[in-house]
Amino acid sequence: MRKRRLTAALMAGIMVCGMLTACQSKTVQDQQGGEEETAQTSDAGETSGSNSGAPEGKQVLSVTTWDNESSPQFQAVIDAYEEENPDVEIKVIDTSADEYNNSLGISLSAAQPDPDVIWVKDMGSMLQMADKEQLLPIDDFIEEDNLDLSIYKGAAEQLMYNGKSYSLPYRNDWYVLYYNKDLFDAAEVEYPSNDMTWEEYYDLAAKMTSGEGSSKVYGSHNHTWQALVTNWAVQDGKHTVVEKDYSFMKPWYEQGLALQDGGYIQDYSTLKTANIHYSSVFKNQQCAMMPMGTWFIATMMQSQEEGETDFNWGIATIPHSKDTEAGYTVGALTPIAISAFTDQPDLAWDFVKFASSEKAAEILAKQGVFTGIPSETAFQTIAAAERFPEGESNVEALNYTHYSFDRPLDPQIEEIRTVLNEVHEMIMIHSYSVDEGIAELTKRVGEIKGWN
Repeated sequence: MRKRRLTAALMAGIMVCGMLTACQSKTVQDQQGGEEETAQTSDAGETSGSNSGAPEGKQVLSVTTWDNESSPQFQAVIDAYEEENPDVEIKVIDTSADEYNNSLGISLSAAQPDPDVIWVKDMGSMLQMADKEQLLPIDDFIEEDNLDLSIYKGAAEQLMYNGKSYSLPYRNDWYVLYYNKDLFDAAEVEYPSNDMTWEEYYDLAAKMTSGEGSSKVYGSHNHTWQALVTNWAVQDGKHTVVEKDYSFMKPWYEQGLALQDGGYIQDYSTLKTANIHYSSVFKNQQCAMMPMGTWFIATMMQSQEEGETDFNWGIATIPHSKDTEAGYTVGALTPIAISAFTDQPDLAWDFVKFASSEKAAEILAKQGVFTGIPSETAFQTIAAAERFPEGESNVEALNYTHYSFDRPLDPQIEEIRTVLNEVHEMIMIHSYSVDEGIAELTKRVGEIKGWN
């Protein structure tokens, strides 16, 4: 019963995504990939998509990933493909999540054959790559293989841009609230509920903050992304991060600063200066709660599987505003595409087709990863996975009734995101007052859009 409810909610969410994106003015009908995420850096210069230096009898295909070592979302599919294709070796070009788009942009600007396959981190960068003709249209491949796009429930069509397909849906993510059950038990405080307002969450963060210095446990944790403030401002679907007036963000920045200045979350400057990753904060039990995307479920399951962590954790529905019902969340899709400069387009397509297949969805489901295919079996697999948190409430936490994209489908979204990130930092380090930051956002975005 619970799995049918979960599946219905998830499939409804995909349909909601379709309805939301159908309203966009561009022909791309979908948004971002999982807000932003995690990992480690490797030297792209050592990875080659050509077969020079490849083991005898093997073809080499290069793929880009971010934070590959800290999450199974990519490697599980890479391993499965290599197992099915022993004549192919996959070379991974891995970059930290925060540097991924910049690093990828530099690689593509050189118009070299590496990488062959690109996991697209967000839709804004995909629009830019398509406009620069850095992505290979895959319509001919789809037609030649008679690929059934209906398995994506409209998401593949939503990814079209200017009438062309440049990618297939790989992963689907939305925000939930993670919490440390052991810390709540020790404090004799009830776990976060699946119907909790942001005001209740703020109070809970204060209550769960304890200790001093290096032994301090924070009530919650906000990573440095501007999305950890702006997401909640667009959660109700009334606004996006591309607006003529940003005054609607003011209360969210005021509350974010209140959490920080009250010592209930780590301050932005410390996180930024020390380059602290959100996964380490939660894994090291330095916080009791943390708003983060569903991709982190797989990360925690892997962490426990490898014995890195052994504490009890759970998930709750992301909090909501007083005037919004429970079940409103923010999220995005992660597409997979082919570089226009690949020297192995057929092999690259074969991998892309496999990575976005129902078989890959089942493989990823076992790792706790939600994919672009709303498969009932896959969703049941996730909910029944050995390392998935026990308890009905954890499964119910995955239900959502409304799904807003964290970024709208705007050709200038990456330029606008630069402004959002810069102003966010200035506000969080108190170089701008909230009012000054709001004014700066309104001015600079207006200049980009030609509204001023």
